[in-house]
This record gives sequence, C-alpha cells and structure tokens, in this order.
Amino acid sequence: MSPLRVTRTLPEDATDAALRADVLNGLTATPKTLPPKWFYDARGSELFEEITELPEYYPTRAEREILLARSGEIAVASGARTLVELGSGSSEKTRLLIDALTSLQVYVPVDVSESALTQAGQALIEERPALSVHALIADFTGRMSLPETPGPRLLAFLGGTIGNLLPAERARFLASVRSLLAPGDALLLGTDLVKDEDVLVRAYDDAAGVTAEFNKNVLAVVDRELGADFDLDAFAHVALWDDEHEWIEMRLRSLTDQTVKIPALDLAVEFADGEELCTEISAKFREEGVRGELAEAGFELTQWWTDEAGRFALSLSTAG
Repeated sequence: MSPLRVTRTLPEDATDAALRADVLNGLTATPKTLPPKWFYDARGSELFEEITELPEYYPTRAEREILLARSGEIAVASGARTLVELGSGSSEKTRLLIDALTSLQVYVPVDVSESALTQAGQALIEERPALSVHALIADFTGRMSLPETPGPRLLAFLGGTIGNLLPAERARFLASVRSLLAPGDALLLGTDLVKDEDVLVRAYDDAAGVTAEFNKNVLAVVDRELGADFDLDAFAHVALWDDEHEWIEMRLRSLTDQTVKIPALDLAVEFADGEELCTEISAKFREEGVRGELAEAGFELTQWWTDEAGRFALSLSTAG
C-alpha cells in the first residue's frame, strides 16, 4: 500500500491572515461583502452536506447523474494517468471517476483543509492500495504548482464552484489552470446552467431554512475567530436572481440599525436597518459562454454533457 503524501504550500498562519484581510477589506467596502469560502468551517461543511440532500438543491444530484453515466467516456477521452481535483473535500463524487480511469496511477486532491485531505486520502488508499495519493494543501484561487506526476493529467473542478468567481476572477483562474497543464492534458469542469428563476431561488432559499443557517454561519466564523459580536438573529437570509448578470446573490440583511465590534481588527462596523451584506454570487452558465471563456484561457471544449433535465453540465476540454 502506498503511503499518503501531503505537501503544504500554504503557511501555517495563512488561513488566519486571509480571514483578517477579507473581513477588514469586505466590511469596510461599499457595499459590504464577505467571501463564501468562510462558510466552510466544520459546522458550515456539515450544513452544506445537508443542503446537498434537500429536495430544492439539484446541482449535486445532477452532477452525480452525469458522472454515473459519463465517467467511462471521460476516462477514454482523457486517458489520464494523473487525476488532479481542486477543492476536493471528501472526494466522494471523485470515486466515480477514479473507478472509471483504468490507467490512473496518481490522485492529487487539492484543498485548504488538511483534515479533509488526510481523511479522504487515507480512505482512498485503503480502498485502492495500488493508487498513489499526493494531497496538496493549497488555495487554488492563488498561485499554485503541482507535483511531478505522469501524464496525461485530468484536472477536475466540480460542483459548479467556478460560479462563485466574478468574470474577471474566472478568467484569471482558468488561465492559471491552463498554466499548470501540458498540451493534451484535460480539464473537467462542472457548471450550473441558466434556468427558471423560481427553481434557482428555491435552491438557495429552501423551505427548511438550512441555507439560511449556512449563510449566517459566516458571521459565526467571524465571531469565533476574530472575537466579533455579530448577533445572527439580527440578520435575515436573502437569495436573489440577478437577470442581467445571470447569477444568484446570497446576502444577509440587517434587521435593525446596529454596530458590530471586531476586537481582533480594532474595528467597529455600522449596519443600517435593511442594509445588505453580500456573501456569495453563484453564476449560472450557457454552453456558448463556457466555450468562449475556456477558449480565452487556451482550452478547446470537446465534450459537453448535461443531466437528463438539462440543469447542470460537465464539460471536457483539452489544453492547447
């Protein structure tokens, strides 16, 4: 059995420094913002797993449907001997790809969470003793390098997470991904598709209130890590469809005039009654737009698959 290899490219204190910078910059901006990556502490990750099981939240089921149907085709088209997964988390869906990739020698999961990487990596090694797992503790939105592994490589970015990036951020991200790959390597990209507004809003504002709790969890993270005094009950969860930009916005609306103190930053933040703090955008896509953005970054989209209902897409592109 191959041992699990773990490489850290983030400094030990990188998470704390990044949180401080994001909170300071975001809460002193107009309008106020907080990045969605701060949802995902242990409680936030549990809540997101609950969200994926909700009847209103279709993306996880739709993507899994495509992977079940198309992993064999993805394996043949890519011929991958190395699979790299960005934001791998528990690597649960990835097992469908790993099982199909008959030439696979190395799996490289990339995540900021060392505990998630270690747990998932050990489980994979126990299940598949011949597979080499080289986990990478890294922030894939920043500068990153990959370990030396056999090609061709297949880099997977699943779950529609690319929709959390603004257009300029997506362009930089896709260009950085292309720089990691050699000609003939491939990118497997998950994208949520434009659809009926009611379906989209319900996916981000479920009847059980799980997404509302998930959204407010970002305030709990700031309270715990930076000693802030956010009162979660003083904010309401809001999910809106922006038709012009074709994205969902998640916000937290202040229910009163209030001042929030953040001692670790020596900061006091004023919220007006009704003022909204943006916590996430989730862009939705059309095939021609995805094809164009990939081409700009140096990829050629060669395969486009959707679930039966046409809600979600996986695309396979080759690095030119």
